[in-house]
Order: sequence, then C-alpha cells, then structure tokens
Amino acid sequence: MVESFMNTADNNVCALHDKHKIYIYFVAIFMLLAGCASPPPRHLNLMPAPDVYNDKIFTPFSDEKDIEAAPYRGILYATDRAPVNPNAKKDSDDRFYSSERGHLLRLGVAKIELGEDDFSWEEARKISLAKNRPDEYPLKVTDINELGIFHGSYHQFVDKDHLATKSEKPAQRFTDLINKKLEISKKKDIFIYIPGYKVVFENPVLVSTELWHYLGYEGAFIAFCWPSTPKRTAYFADAETTLTSAYQLRLFLEYLARDTKAERINIIAYSQGTRLITEAMHDIALINLSNTRKEVQSSLRIGNVILVGSDIDREVMGAYIVDGLLKVPEHLTIYASAKDKALDMSKFFFGRSRVGQMFAQGEMPSTTTEFLFQTQEMSVINVTDAEGAETENGHRYFRKSPWASSDILMTLRYDLLPANRGLVRSVDNPIWTFPPDYIERLRSAIIEANPALKDALSRQKISNNKMKPDDSAN
Repeated sequence: MVESFMNTADNNVCALHDKHKIYIYFVAIFMLLAGCASPPPRHLNLMPAPDVYNDKIFTPFSDEKDIEAAPYRGILYATDRAPVNPNAKKDSDDRFYSSERGHLLRLGVAKIELGEDDFSWEEARKISLAKNRPDEYPLKVTDINELGIFHGSYHQFVDKDHLATKSEKPAQRFTDLINKKLEISKKKDIFIYIPGYKVVFENPVLVSTELWHYLGYEGAFIAFCWPSTPKRTAYFADAETTLTSAYQLRLFLEYLARDTKAERINIIAYSQGTRLITEAMHDIALINLSNTRKEVQSSLRIGNVILVGSDIDREVMGAYIVDGLLKVPEHLTIYASAKDKALDMSKFFFGRSRVGQMFAQGEMPSTTTEFLFQTQEMSVINVTDAEGAETENGHRYFRKSPWASSDILMTLRYDLLPANRGLVRSVDNPIWTFPPDYIERLRSAIIEANPALKDALSRQKISNNKMKPDDSAN
C-alpha cells in the first residue's frame, strides 16, 4: 500500500513536472516568436546616423553628381518570393510579392521615397547625418520594376508554363545596371543584404537603401528578399525556407561572379538570414572540395561576409568550418552580444548556443580560443558594450547602435580588419571589443585609408590657421 502510494505520488510529481515543462515550452515559444522581429510595417524609419560620420569632413558622400549619374533610381533586388496575383482573393496587404515560396529568382529595381515631403538631395543628406532628429523619417517602397526571372534559377521541377518563358534577357539587363553603376563608382564592389525572419518584401529593400546611403552609394547594392513570413508562428517554417533560398542564393552569387565586373561581392546577413549565406558558402565549399582557397576566391570573388545576430547553432557552424567554409570568403566577421534577448530565447528553446551569442566567462573551449587567435580569415566582435547595442531587445544593434553600424559600414567600405578599425583584444581572449575611444580610433584609421580625406583635412587645417589672428601683431 505504501509502495503503491509512493508510486502514485511520484507519478503525480512527474505529471506536475511535465505540465510545468509544457508551460515553460509554450511560454518560450511565445517569447521567442515575439522577440526575434518587430511587427512587419510597410515602411521603415531611418536608422540613427553612424557615429563615425559628422556633417563636415567625415561624410559618406563625395559628389551629388555621382548619384545623379546612376543608371537606375532606387535599389536593386533579387527575390524568390512568389509575386502577388492581382486576380486572387486578397488575404493580406502584400503589394508586390507574397510570403509564399516562388521557386524562381526574380530580379528588379525598387523605387524608394524618404519622408512625407519631397526632400532635396541636400536636405536628405543633412537629415540622414543629424545626430538628434526631431522627427521620424520613414522610408517607403513606392513602386517596383521587375526585370524578369533569372534564367539560372530554372530547374527540372519548375512548372512547364514557366519554362516556356525562360530567357537570359532579365539577367542581362540586371548585369548591365550593375556594371554601369560600377563604372562610375570608386569602389567596384557589390553589396548584398539578407534579412531575418518575419519581415515583408519591403523590409530588406529599405534596410539595403539605408546601408547603401551610408556607404555613400559606392558600388552596387542588392537586397536579397527571401520569402520570410510576417507571422509570429512562422519561425520554424522560415527556418526550413532558408534552406531552399540558400540554393537560390548560391546560384545568384555564382552568376554575379561570372557575369558582372565586380571586384568583390560582400554580404551582410542578419539573424535567421545568416543561415542562407552560411548554407550557401558550405555548399560552395563542398562543391570546391578539391580546389584551393585561392582558386575558390579567384572564381567567386566573395569578399567580406558579415553575420549579425546569427541564429545558427554554434556546433553547426563549427562543422561547416571543418568542411572548408572559410575557403569561400576573403574574411568572415561575426558580431555577437551577451545581451541579445532574441537569441537567449532561441538558445532556451533549442538548448544550443547560437553563433550570435557572446561566450560567457570561462565558456570558450581552449581549442576555440587557439583557433580564433591563429585564424586570419575570421573575426568575432563583441558588441555588448557598444553604444546603443542594448536598444529594444538587443537584437537589432546593426541598425540601432551607432558604433556597431559604424564598424560594419567601415569594414565594407575600406576593407579594414578589426585592429585597423580601432577595436582591441587582450592577449588571453581572441574576441575583439569596442574601447571607450573607439570612434576617435576609427576616424584615425579612415584618414590613413582614405588619401582624399587626409588631403581635405590638411587643407582645412591650413585654412583654419590662416583665419586665426596673428598674435605677433599685438
């Protein structure tokens, strides 16, 4: 009887424990889905100006004429989202593309508008560089010009109706736009932005517009708009979609390397979007297993790859590196934070640390420490203490932190390694950090990397000295 009671009691305790686990399980799901992304608006308020810039010498803009001479107005995009069917019953407010998988890659140009007024170029420049803006300035996609379907994305499982329309002309037109833009740019690079989950088509287009603006419209910028779903419950479905979109991304990168005149192709990926580029690079590494790093880079010309708030299992990333992933990019930079609440919930749910989480004190294995010290092709940046990195849920620091955005943009524009950007690390820790005087260090590094800026500062110094009163006359 006693034994029976004890067993019953144990069973009751276990049942209560299981119910408690189930409760935590659902709370975790809710918090994870609520935390990883904001509601999906069709507009995006202009991000804070990177601290590296001011309205005087340190500005991303060289000449308004360069922007006016661009062969297109707006931002280039590539998307494997399904286009909105104008004849179908509308169950969403999608204007251009839905959140459904499109199975093919469509190329085009999106037209962008800043604010509610028709700003002049000078007004837009001043607004974007202002440190304390009195108002919000929303960016909006007002229209798109789809050039057509990228012929390289067709495959044997595509609907026959689509196969009948296969043509190389859309890619040729897209290539021409890129090459014409590169011809008038000082920097001959392509930049690609890959967004996270739970966003609509417009989001990566608008974020790409911001980033390109703060790069001074150098090179050609492309928004890669994979079909993430603007629903809280879409986290796991989107995780699977990253695999199909990674295939399209790989084909797209191969096409850009083959057909454009870009010197390098740089990628910045965010949150769940980091899965696309790591999967694509892993596939490239396996395809080129017998080729050297020099051969792979000569063929694909992938430059800086930047992972921000990366929602990838650390052990999965480790396996990809073992498979040769680092043969693919010229340099891989990982930004991580100890205060990223979205990734904290992802870890809680999956039970695995994420790439975008900072290592806790004493958590990093000695083998990882040794690897990061010895590897020149990869850097890990701790943004925990960077200005503004904790804003909101601490996951969107690449736009919200004026220090993080400065570091990312200057990496892309000047190809500077962490030590050359003013970041620091200790002799016993391979993780780079932001020192208190980071912005001053970064500006000094840019002056050395940019001869034109160095000359401008010298001329300004001479001019200021001439304007000073002559003390000897008193």
